[in-house]
Amino acid sequence: MDATNRKPKASILNFFRRSIPKIAGDPRLAKHGMSLWPPFWGAGIKVREISADWRSATVLMRQRPWNMNYVGTHFGGSLFSMTDPFWMMMVFHNVGPGHIVWDKAAEIRFLKPGHGTLTCRFELEEAQLEELLKEVADCGKATTWFEVEILDEAGGVVAAVRKEVYVRTKNPASDSQ
Repeated sequence: MDATNRKPKASILNFFRRSIPKIAGDPRLAKHGMSLWPPFWGAGIKVREISADWRSATVLMRQRPWNMNYVGTHFGGSLFSMTDPFWMMMVFHNVGPGHIVWDKAAEIRFLKPGHGTLTCRFELEEAQLEELLKEVADCGKATTWFEVEILDEAGGVVAAVRKEVYVRTKNPASDSQ
């Protein structure tokens, strides 16, 4: 078998699957670990803050030659990447251990060219979380959309991102996924 067809050993993958949630469970460690995570680090994305209760997070991205597109603005994929895991992680840490949480869908609308340092602030509202948990309690599963805006240094909206997050109980009574 040549090197291109080799798969990582299951034990290595299982180690990472078990380790990441434990390390990422501490918002301080998650903040630093995510900033050093190769896809974020390479795109110039930095996690500025994750609150102790996992209800808010602030992310920024400085413009660098390696995260610019053909016309010299922020690369759209990097804009999307800076928003990717946060809603799922914040919901995961707020619904409790008896639930499965996944990203289900996503949308991004580019509103104007992004230059300089861009930021986005995630805020998980209590009412939205309660509504989600009520639907999960009633139906065994639920999805909800979360939105965040990516802002430039002047406070202008560069892009709007929506993520649909899926939550279900680990052992739903009669539902199948």
